[in-house]
Amino acid sequence: MAVNQNPEISLKYQRYRKRVSGAGRMNAWLYLIGLNIQYGVFKGKSTGSFLFDDFYENKKLNSKQSESAAQKINTPKELVQKLAQYDVISFDVFDTLVFRPFSEPGDLFHMVGQKLEYMDFARIRMEMEEKSRNKKQKLQENREVTFEDIWSMMEQETGIPKDTGMKTEWECEKNYCFGNSYMLEVVRELQKLGKKMIVVSDMYLGQKYIQELLKHCGYPEFTSYFVSCDYEESKNQGKLYDIVKQKIGEKFTYIHVGDNKESDIKQARQHQFDTFYYPNVNEKGRKYRAEDMSAIIGSMYRGLVDVHLHCGTSSYSKAYEFGFVYGGLFVLGYCKWIHDWTEKNEADKILFLARDGDILSKVYSKMYPQEQEKQKWNYVYWSRLAAVKMSANYYKYDYFRRFLYHKVNQNYTMNQIFASMELEDMLPKMKNYKGDTLLTDKNVEAVKVFLQKHWDEVLKHYEEQIAAGKAYYEPILKGCKRVAAVDVGWAGSGAIALNYIANHIWNLNCEIIGLIAGSNSIHSYEPDASQGFFFEQKLDSYMFSQTNNRDAWKIHNPGKGHNVIVELLLCSEAPSFRGFTNKAEKYIFCEKSHEINVQEVQKGILDFADIFRERIGTIPEISGRDAFAPIELLYKNEEWLEDVMSLEKFKMNLE
Repeated sequence: MAVNQNPEISLKYQRYRKRVSGAGRMNAWLYLIGLNIQYGVFKGKSTGSFLFDDFYENKKLNSKQSESAAQKINTPKELVQKLAQYDVISFDVFDTLVFRPFSEPGDLFHMVGQKLEYMDFARIRMEMEEKSRNKKQKLQENREVTFEDIWSMMEQETGIPKDTGMKTEWECEKNYCFGNSYMLEVVRELQKLGKKMIVVSDMYLGQKYIQELLKHCGYPEFTSYFVSCDYEESKNQGKLYDIVKQKIGEKFTYIHVGDNKESDIKQARQHQFDTFYYPNVNEKGRKYRAEDMSAIIGSMYRGLVDVHLHCGTSSYSKAYEFGFVYGGLFVLGYCKWIHDWTEKNEADKILFLARDGDILSKVYSKMYPQEQEKQKWNYVYWSRLAAVKMSANYYKYDYFRRFLYHKVNQNYTMNQIFASMELEDMLPKMKNYKGDTLLTDKNVEAVKVFLQKHWDEVLKHYEEQIAAGKAYYEPILKGCKRVAAVDVGWAGSGAIALNYIANHIWNLNCEIIGLIAGSNSIHSYEPDASQGFFFEQKLDSYMFSQTNNRDAWKIHNPGKGHNVIVELLLCSEAPSFRGFTNKAEKYIFCEKSHEINVQEVQKGILDFADIFRERIGTIPEISGRDAFAPIELLYKNEEWLEDVMSLEKFKMNLE
């Protein structure tokens, strides 16, 4: 069956092929046959088989418990007790002792290709390895090639000098590989017990490389190293286990630890090794991970999440995983985008607006500590509620829309309505209305007429807040000509109102441009509300807008609670901000309420940011569409969210 006759067949086959090796190649051929049947006979329609589903379109999350807690393995201490019973303990290397920060091992080659400035390097590198193995098979009837063999073929076929290529690839291996914290603890405890530990690996990197890599990853020296390319025999065929016993001795008891069910478990048992299966972290996490992402960022994201949740060192709450898995990449990417935007547009300062800016400012300070020292950003008090009151004279229409029309027929009493506007003293002046009268479509116009008739009195209620707000913002904006105000979304009204108040009421002469995570979507009641501001570049959006990532813009639906999901990823322990005051307390807050375990969510996000920075180094550009992909999975898994939050309890109105 042809691979390249249909681009969709080619794409899906190559994705699947990257995941398998050894005996798994037969499954890849079966998968290819199935794809050709699907597209040749069924014209691409799903046949109901798992082989043919678009694997990145539908992922069902475990709604019963957190992902990390769902699949238990022995604790490091328990495993040490089990392994210590044997004379010789054998370990696999990659995906057991050592991890790469990628969901597919071959994705490391993207980084090598970038350093070598060679187009399509990752695919070519894997192709040349396979070609080298086939050549070895024909000449010597085994497929065990060395690093040098592969790069001899690479030099011949690509033109890249062998020495340059090998040096670059090896530097990338050492730069990105890291020790498995679970196995590091196990090995160190076994070392204290004086146990004989060896390494047995199917790999083209010979002993000197494996030895150096393990030391680089924090492991002590092992007694012996058995690598397939050195002995020209493999675990996958079983003969490498025989060599181990020949070299060390038949009289000893052996146990092998590894992640591959065929080479590390089945073959080891057939050659009289006891075994401990250490599940492959990427296989455990794959069914839950977002796949509709760019090649490198997607692989890094999945790889780091899989290791953290499934290596076996800890289990986490669903609230923590909500932050780590779905908020981590979003916040990290958003902060990087904010930084790059302000550099490009020469903004003097960044304002992280409360409360959504809380976790953003925490991650941003870790990423760019030098900017905090230079006071390049501030976490500031602001909210829709404060903005609507303080800008009521100009944005009069919005004032009535938010305070009145958004609350019609929702069982709000007049007492509650007037209290939200801080106009309790005016309610007795309105004829024929009592405090317990409900706001309905029958009386909303009468309330509006009353307020318009007494409009000057309404505005006087907010004069103190306007003056106190100026006293707060004036020192923050001193010397600034342009600042970026960061919020979650959606119309960008927080930044727009702040810009108006700062320049037309406070006269601070500072342009304020709004940066939001996502704009009003096609499903919003007012999808075009802010388009003039986007056109004039007074607003910009990270994840999606009418002009950026329109597919995500069409998927995001506030009516299904999608706004709430994103807002809760940026949750804060601080109560909602109501406004400024000249009184001693200076600030007025709403009653504090919690719909989610904020500390756990924020810890998850902060941990992801720390791990990404530690494993990857310099933060690359993370597109808004990549950041959106994990969040999109939550949109499709409402049941999963039930234990994390309550959509019904979360206040969707002005408060």
